Amino acid sequence: MPSRPRSPFVRPIHARRLLAHALVVLALTTLLAPRFSLLAQTPAIADKTRGLEKRDGFVPLYWDPAAGKLWMEIPAALVGRELLYITGAPTGLGSNDIGLDRGQIGRERIVRFDRIGNKLLMVQPNYGFRSSDTSAAARRGVEESFALSTLWGFKVEAESNGAVLVDATDFAVRDVHDAIGALTRARQGTWRLDPSRSAVYPAGTKAFPRNSEIESQLTFTGENPGPWVRDIAPSPEALTMRERISLVALPEPGFKPRAFDPRAGFFSVDYMDFTAPLGADQVHRLIARHRLQKKDPRAAASEPVKPIVYYLDRGAPEPMRSAILEGARWWSQAFEAAGYKDAFRVELLPEGADPLDVRYNMIQWVHRFTRGWSYGNTVTDPRTGEIIKGHVTLGSERMRQDFLIAEGLLQPYKTGSEPATAAQAMALARLRQLAAHEVGHTLGLQHNYISSVAGRASVMDYPHPLVKLGPGGAIDLADAYAVGIGAWDKEAIRFGYSDFPPGADEPKALDRILAEARAKGLAFLTDQDARPPGSAHPSTHLWDNGADAVAELGRVMQVRRAALARFGDQAIRTGEPMALLEEVLVPLYLHHRYQVEAAVKVVGGQYYTYTLRGDGQEPVRPVPAAEQRRALAAVLATLAPRELAFPRALLARIPPRPSGYPEHRELFDKVTDPVFDAISPAGAAADMVAQLVLNPERAARLVQQHALDPSLPGLAEVIDNALDAGRLAPDDSYLAEVGMATQRAIVDRLMWLAQTARSPEVKAIATMKLRAFLAGLPLPDPAELAGAAEGSAHVMALAADVRRFLERPWDPQALPRPFTPPPGMPIGQEP
Repeated sequence: MPSRPRSPFVRPIHARRLLAHALVVLALTTLLAPRFSLLAQTPAIADKTRGLEKRDGFVPLYWDPAAGKLWMEIPAALVGRELLYITGAPTGLGSNDIGLDRGQIGRERIVRFDRIGNKLLMVQPNYGFRSSDTSAAARRGVEESFALSTLWGFKVEAESNGAVLVDATDFAVRDVHDAIGALTRARQGTWRLDPSRSAVYPAGTKAFPRNSEIESQLTFTGENPGPWVRDIAPSPEALTMRERISLVALPEPGFKPRAFDPRAGFFSVDYMDFTAPLGADQVHRLIARHRLQKKDPRAAASEPVKPIVYYLDRGAPEPMRSAILEGARWWSQAFEAAGYKDAFRVELLPEGADPLDVRYNMIQWVHRFTRGWSYGNTVTDPRTGEIIKGHVTLGSERMRQDFLIAEGLLQPYKTGSEPATAAQAMALARLRQLAAHEVGHTLGLQHNYISSVAGRASVMDYPHPLVKLGPGGAIDLADAYAVGIGAWDKEAIRFGYSDFPPGADEPKALDRILAEARAKGLAFLTDQDARPPGSAHPSTHLWDNGADAVAELGRVMQVRRAALARFGDQAIRTGEPMALLEEVLVPLYLHHRYQVEAAVKVVGGQYYTYTLRGDGQEPVRPVPAAEQRRALAAVLATLAPRELAFPRALLARIPPRPSGYPEHRELFDKVTDPVFDAISPAGAAADMVAQLVLNPERAARLVQQHALDPSLPGLAEVIDNALDAGRLAPDDSYLAEVGMATQRAIVDRLMWLAQTARSPEVKAIATMKLRAFLAGLPLPDPAELAGAAEGSAHVMALAADVRRFLERPWDPQALPRPFTPPPGMPIGQEP
């Protein structure tokens, strides 16, 4: 069949279409060229890491020793998936005051690695705000209402099958644990990280099946390094320590969160639920606890699916090692009471194991320049409250302080060279209790400061050594510390770790456990009720003993009196400088400090509990008037000059300190350098009491309770009694001087109260009492000043200070600085 003739317009139209297509292709090629080029330039991970040292594990790591670089591979399964990011410090500075200890664990955060183009972002989702509604829209509404935190950004350097490789060197070599912040908060100078003296620490950079560890050695350089830095650094202008980043797999599914109950004594993990029904509590609270399940939940006693195992640092020497193991193992008694067999164990850390490896619950033995706090930290899943790792820090110097306390009480060196066996036994008994206490924190338990009134019912209290007087006033420390886990601890573990059979009403069963504890006379009150100087509960204290704080104060004063009367050369070994008697004397002289704090809380105190509606507990009631007045009298009796004066024979035994034994903060504040100050310690002890009695919060409660019930003591009555305790009466010149120091402390604290109290009525009453005090001072006749006694000078100076205060403007700098007693609790301040 013959072909049809072509139109003259066919070829040009076809050509134009071809040209258009070509232009489109050219444009697309131009636009996509960078992407094609990027893909072409991104090498495979195997090519990029060829020849490098690989640490294979949860997040594979590659070390390039030649370049000093660290590479990190994010497996395809981890891109966009959540994991834990934890910081820490494998090594410390050795200063309790600065607060950077060996083996310290920092904050744990959930993060994920999001890939955007050639960037990999480490993003922290916001788990503080959640939605209980399972719909995607409801959850998105909450997620998009609050900020995320992007903690780091990486450039993708290689990729293979969805896995990406990034340069982690800068990510590693930085101050992730905020050492600079700790130094700054401690006012130890101005510090910066010196990159030229910092590097990845390859020996500590490891990978395990469920966690990878990235460690760096960092050097901080400082200007004007403070005294605490100078105490511990070989060259104080440069501090070198190691910091660590841990990337940890989140726990496997199967953990069942347990609701928080304020009566149970557990720490809480909280978040806000923005889709909670109206009328429901918007804040969800879960307890923090380890995963523990029975093999047979129906059995009264069953072995666990997997036990909780703690490991002790092999650096703890004997006999401390055995004491720590024994004390920590006490918790097995509590888990047995909760229905488990062999559910809690404590063993020595395997040789070569890393204490910061998340697989090991650790008890570390840590050294510092000064004594300080021990503590228990955890790595906890913020989604559920599951404790993934417990980490206990025990300060070695604390045991030496307990030994020093025992030396002062026992004065054990009769010949001067024999071993202080009883003193060592007391220190080891305290270490057992301390090990159990800190492990308890890592099991999820808070302090329980009311347990001492129930016969030492909890190792989660702070126990003072129970010192008894034997025949002839001999000191008996045989029962200084309790042995074994307490009755409250068993009930708390039952609440937190009981595994109920299928179909059980868990909330009802948990409530029954707490009701049974109350029926046994066991209760729980914690830090907020005990630590503040103005706290109110008459039975909730740190470092106390006995059910009656006032009676115990009287007994403690008897012990102190007897020990001070005998104190002398037998408190130190033969060959030691006699000046070292002061070291041993300090804790003995202040032996009553904590029981005073316990007894003073009876004044203006109130009994209360963490009661819930319907649980049958009495919410609050005031301490009866007679108990309050008895407590006030006992506390003020400790201010008597004969209680605060040192035995004269003792003063003749303490010479100035020799060369090589400089002054330090564990000694009395003194104004008589270089000789021992016989008066300033009395002023410090008096001020310690005066500031407790005249505490602003306690003063306001006294005003309130007297208004509600005039039969209860009021502030005016308490001030009158305090001023009476400072009256100058003794004829003995030394006792008179001690009395002047006491009176000065009381009047100065009354002026502080009148100035700093938030309550207008407290200010008014304190000011009125100052005016009355001024009017009643026995001022000498001006014509007789030339022959006036030294006591007249004290009275005139006191009158001048009070008059200046009342006339305003008040200058706090014009008041004499109170003498500060040496540190009490492990140190004088909390970290």
